[in-house]
Amino acid sequence: MRIFIFKSEPRPDLRAFGGDLAGGELPKQFSPWRAVGAIAPDQDPPYGLSRDVIEPAIKTQGFQLWRLSKKEAV
Repeated sequence: MRIFIFKSEPRPDLRAFGGDLAGGELPKQFSPWRAVGAIAPDQDPPYGLSRDVIEPAIKTQGFQLWRLSKKEAV
């Protein structure tokens, strides 16, 4: 599965993984969302996050949220 990475404009520390480039299933309360990257099926997600958690969340809920630490969000 190709995973797309999004950044919330109103919450700069909030990121999401989604299954489509449009981010159609991302939570509206944190929109607008901006695509900031993609993870190929043979690549590992950033920050040591696990595909074993991300992919099932995308399949059942349409997305997986995560936050950067304050230091990383700068």
